[in-house]
Amino acid sequence: MTASLTRLTLTQARDGLRKRSFSARELTQAYLDACAQGQDLNAYITLTPEKALAQADASDKRLSQGQGLPLDGLPLGIKDLFCTQGVLTTAASKMLAHFVPPYESAITERLWNGGAVMLGKTNLDEFAMGSANLTSAFGPVKNPWTTTDHNKTLVPGGSSGGSAAVVAGGLAVASLGTDTGGSIRQPAAFCGIVGLKPTYGRCPRRGTVAFASSLDQAGPMTRTVADAAALLEVIAGHDPAEATSSRHPVPPFSQALGQSIRGLKIGVPKEYQVDGMSGELTALWEQGCAWLKAAGAEIVTVTLPHTPYALPIYHIVASAEASSNLARYDGVRYGERAQAETLEQMYALTRDEGFGAEVKRRIMMGTYALSHGYYDAYFLKAQRVRRLVRQDFDNAFSEVDVLLTPTAPTGAFAIGEEPQDPVTMYLNDVLTVPASLAGIPAISVPAALSEDGRPLGLQIIGRAWCEETVLQVAEILEQSASFPPLPFTQKE
Repeated sequence: MTASLTRLTLTQARDGLRKRSFSARELTQAYLDACAQGQDLNAYITLTPEKALAQADASDKRLSQGQGLPLDGLPLGIKDLFCTQGVLTTAASKMLAHFVPPYESAITERLWNGGAVMLGKTNLDEFAMGSANLTSAFGPVKNPWTTTDHNKTLVPGGSSGGSAAVVAGGLAVASLGTDTGGSIRQPAAFCGIVGLKPTYGRCPRRGTVAFASSLDQAGPMTRTVADAAALLEVIAGHDPAEATSSRHPVPPFSQALGQSIRGLKIGVPKEYQVDGMSGELTALWEQGCAWLKAAGAEIVTVTLPHTPYALPIYHIVASAEASSNLARYDGVRYGERAQAETLEQMYALTRDEGFGAEVKRRIMMGTYALSHGYYDAYFLKAQRVRRLVRQDFDNAFSEVDVLLTPTAPTGAFAIGEEPQDPVTMYLNDVLTVPASLAGIPAISVPAALSEDGRPLGLQIIGRAWCEETVLQVAEILEQSASFPPLPFTQKE
C-alpha cells in the first residue's frame, strides 16, 4: 500500500483522497516512511513529521465532512528559502543555521490555507546561488537518477536541487522551488520532472529569502504538467503586502489542458544552438519540433539576437542585487554573530564565517558592479541590454505563440566532475537565463533519457501572463515523449 501511494501524481492523489480511497494520514505516513529510507539523497535539510501528520489529520477531518480544500492532504517538500513560522529556515547557509521565522511566507501560507501538508524543508544551493546543489552548507544533494551502469552519482541541478530530488525520488508528491536564472527549470530537467517558472510577479515573494529581487520567482516542481497547473492555481495571485506582486487575474490553469494546439506557431530560436550542446539534446530538440508539428502546430525559426549577452547581463544584475540584499546579514539584523573585539571585526568575521565561497564571490562581483566608477560601465549598461533581451522576446511573440528550446545544454554531470572554473559552471543556465531576464513564463518537461541514462528536458517559453498556453503546449510534449518511469518506481 505504501509503495503504491507514493507512485501517485498530485492529481491522482487528490482524486484518491476525495474519493476516500485512502486517508491523508496514510498518504503522509507513506511519504514520511519514504523520506526515512531516502536520507542518502540529502534532499531535506529539516523534516517536520509531527507537523505533517497534524496537517494530514486536519485534512482528513475536512474531507470526511465534504469540505475539502484544493490541496487537502497532499504532502509537499518546501525549498528552504521560504520562511515557515516556527520551523527552521536556513537558505542552506551557516549564516541562518538557527533562524526560526516568527512569520510565514505568502506562498507557504497559501499552501497551508489550501490544505497542503509540509513534509519538510528541502536542500538547495546556499542562498539559491548555484546550478548543481553543491554549495549548500549542509552538503550536496544526490540526483535519484544515476547513469545506466550506476557508476556515477549525478548532481540534481540547482539551486532547487533538493526540491527536484524529492519529487524524482518519491519523497514528496510535489515541491515548491524558486527560479532566479533557471533554478526550477534546470534541476527539473536534470531530475526528469516538470518545473514551471511563472511570469515575474505572478506569485508573491513576501517571506522568501531574497537573492535577486527583480528576478526571483516561486513555482511548482511536479511529476506532470497537470500537477504543475493545479499547484499554480493555489500559489498564484496578488499579495497586497508586496509591491512587485501583480494584480493580473489568475485563470483556472487546469482548464487549458487537454486542448488542441492545432494552428499554434512554435518558434525555434536559432541562437539557442549554443557551443557545447550535446548531440543528443540537438536531436531531442528536433524531435520535439516533430512532435508538436504532428499535433498540428507550425514550426517557425525566429531570432533572439541579444541572447549571447543574456548570461553576463544576468550575473551582473543578479550579483548586484544579491550584494544589496545580503547586506542585512551582519550579525546584528540577521545572521549568526561571530565574536570579535570591535564592531568592524564582528561584521567581517560574521560574513566570512557565515557565507560560503560562491556567495562571497557573487557579493564581491555585485559590489564591484555597483561601486563608484563602475556603476555606469557595468550595472547601468546591463540594465539597458536587459531591456533589449526583453524586446527580442516581444518581437518573436509577434510572430509565434511560444518558443521551444532545450532546457540545458547537457544532461546532469556527476558529482566530482563539475567544472572547477565558476564561469564554466555558470554556463549550465545559458538557456534558462534569458526568460528570467525578460520576466516571462517557461516550463521544463522531461522528454528523454540520454544514451547513458541521464534525463533530458525541453523548455517551452511563453508570453507574459500566458501560462495557459505554455501549459497547453507542454502537455502535448509530455504526452508525445512518454518519459520513462521515475527512478523510485523502477526500484520497486
